Amino acid sequence: MLSIFTQKSFSLRLNFSPNNSYARRSCDATMKSRPSTLQMLPKIDRKTYAPFLERLKIIYSAMDKKYREAADYYNFHCTGCDDSCCFTRFYHHTLLEYLYIREGYHTLVNEKQVEVKHGALEICRKTREADEKGAPVRLMCPLNVNDLCLIYTYRPMICRLHGIPHALQRPGQGLLYAEGCEVFTAQCQGKERFEFDRTPFYIEMAELEKELKQAVGMTQKIKMTVAQMLTTF
Repeated sequence: MLSIFTQKSFSLRLNFSPNNSYARRSCDATMKSRPSTLQMLPKIDRKTYAPFLERLKIIYSAMDKKYREAADYYNFHCTGCDDSCCFTRFYHHTLLEYLYIREGYHTLVNEKQVEVKHGALEICRKTREADEKGAPVRLMCPLNVNDLCLIYTYRPMICRLHGIPHALQRPGQGLLYAEGCEVFTAQCQGKERFEFDRTPFYIEMAELEKELKQAVGMTQKIKMTVAQMLTTF
């Protein structure tokens, strides 16, 4: 959705062992169209992008504050959900979030990193097979363990904002309104709408993404799930 404000980009690098042909096959379909992007990530100096991630934290903090205000207004509790949004195949579109998720991944101990990456590869494989058959697929995010996110502090934007009704100003389309998730509707039906406009957050993210891409010299776009990202770390 961020593309309504700016062009999106990302870069990544495959890091498979030479004999891990299973892992390579699992991600070929996702990666083969982005050879230039695969070559870019090793060239990005962490000293260059680290200040952008610090600014991202500030945007995320504002998002979290606004979400808590809305959740408190509705008395909405997103816990113990059988229809967890962590089953949803969300695509993420910014280099900012790619790099921040990678930061979170590297806070995990080595054994957990291996476990998470294996789970991500399995999800990519099962998703690809389901897509080839035209079959629906719902698979839990590999970072969700016992209903908790292993890198909760580093989670992407949609994971922070999903579930609660919101408004969004789309260029040329006016202010659009979206309903909450099914669990929200069941818990909070009948309450007057809380003013939760995502537009300022999207604009801030878009502007920061543009600055980051200019700073690292990238123009490539990204459209990846968290599982797909994890397989490249």
